Amino acid sequence: MKRFIFSIAFLFFSVAFFALPPSKREFRGAWVQVIGQNQYAGMTPQQMRRYFATMLDSLETLNINALIFQVRPSADAFYPSQLEPWSRYLTGVQGKAPDDGFDPLAFLVAEAHKRNMEFHAWLNPYRVTASESETLTKTHIYYRYPERFVKYGKQIFFNPGLPENRQFICDVVRDIVSRYDIDAIHLDDYFYPYPIAGEKFDDAASFRKYAPIQGFEKSPIEFWRRNNVNLLIEQIKNTIILTKPWVRFGVSPFGIYRNKTSTVDGSGSNTGGLQNYDDLYADILLWMQKGWIDYCVPQLYWQIGHPKADYETLVRWWGQNTYGCHTYIGQDAANAVQTQDLQNSCANQLPAKMQLERETQPLEGNCWWSAYTLLNNTGGIADSLRNNYQRYQALIPAFTNLHNKRPKDVKSLKVGPFESGYLLYWKRNGDPANPEKAQYYVIYCFRENEKTNLDNPARIVAITRNTTFYIHPVLGPGKYKFVVTSVDRFHNESKKGKTKKIKMNF
Repeated sequence: MKRFIFSIAFLFFSVAFFALPPSKREFRGAWVQVIGQNQYAGMTPQQMRRYFATMLDSLETLNINALIFQVRPSADAFYPSQLEPWSRYLTGVQGKAPDDGFDPLAFLVAEAHKRNMEFHAWLNPYRVTASESETLTKTHIYYRYPERFVKYGKQIFFNPGLPENRQFICDVVRDIVSRYDIDAIHLDDYFYPYPIAGEKFDDAASFRKYAPIQGFEKSPIEFWRRNNVNLLIEQIKNTIILTKPWVRFGVSPFGIYRNKTSTVDGSGSNTGGLQNYDDLYADILLWMQKGWIDYCVPQLYWQIGHPKADYETLVRWWGQNTYGCHTYIGQDAANAVQTQDLQNSCANQLPAKMQLERETQPLEGNCWWSAYTLLNNTGGIADSLRNNYQRYQALIPAFTNLHNKRPKDVKSLKVGPFESGYLLYWKRNGDPANPEKAQYYVIYCFRENEKTNLDNPARIVAITRNTTFYIHPVLGPGKYKFVVTSVDRFHNESKKGKTKKIKMNF
């Protein structure tokens, strides 16, 4: 399969040799939700393996470099857990294990890494049920400690004000991070629940008990609630650091932090919608400033020109408020391709949205909601990404705040005839179990007299975890330079790479 992929890369390389390239560094994520996706419960493990592999193959053709998969949608698990039951979204019945010992999380991590795609384990921290029609298995923690939960609307939530709930959520995080080779823990936009008109979240008793201990007895309850979420975020980050410090922590908040009218100094965005800080008690900017999260993906699902939450306004606001934290834009793929451009009635808003994101520094990429929209090619979105906006492969921006040293170059770069083409091969330099050493490799190809420019993604012909690369005869006769660089787990790339000149005689 790899040789086939590399052949396609060369075909692409040959027709796009003189194309003007975009940046080589860009986060390109795709969210895969399981809530509302009933197809999994109807699949056998073998069918699910085929489905996941096909899904990843399709996303790979779009040069997606990070899969964000919902592994804990509602205090349940898409993996075997001693803490929480198997997810109803996996087998149709909460607590029912899949046949043949299938572990979806282990399979997905391995398959993503085969394609050199990161795997981010997506958790919802507080939600226990998504609707009142759901039945919890009798072994669920809810039945052991009902006093630790709050019913709000038609749902059940962990009470964020209880220290034992924060500890339990961190235990879940530690369990996943310690047992699986994931690249990141990812939280979505659900912290305290979205407000329901006329209904109060019943946490008064825990406020009376814990607010004095935390120094908030004379403060409005909103201040205490924000502190509860702050404590959870900091505690999750510390849990990850103490377990596997190279695993990152990311959050994808609702797209509005605060409206300008809600701030004394006018520092909020010129918007008029629901707010993270005031309504969900999520102080995103504090987490970015403190380094408690490694990346932020605000969900900007609105169109350009939206009367209360204009996409352009919000892209520029987030670009001005990153505090050095990696920041990517959460894009609603369907909205982008199904909404008419304001300046051109014959076009959709995808071109304008991509232009705004890429020109707004220091934003560093996009995450697409949802992967299913890409897989279905809704409105031609997959075609647009494959043929234009994500035409070339990209490296994830380096997390130099976690580790700021380049790995060593590969050793013993050689080439020899193989089948009808050539085989480029090399030796790994360093222990692959060490995240600061080489984890994957970038292969560039230049014509003999062309300047070697490793910032040009059009010259990338493969990004691989293998130590071999098949050169297909479709490249054609001539003299070429191949450069192989090493990249560590933090996405730092070796400086120059090793070069091998090859004269093709096909």
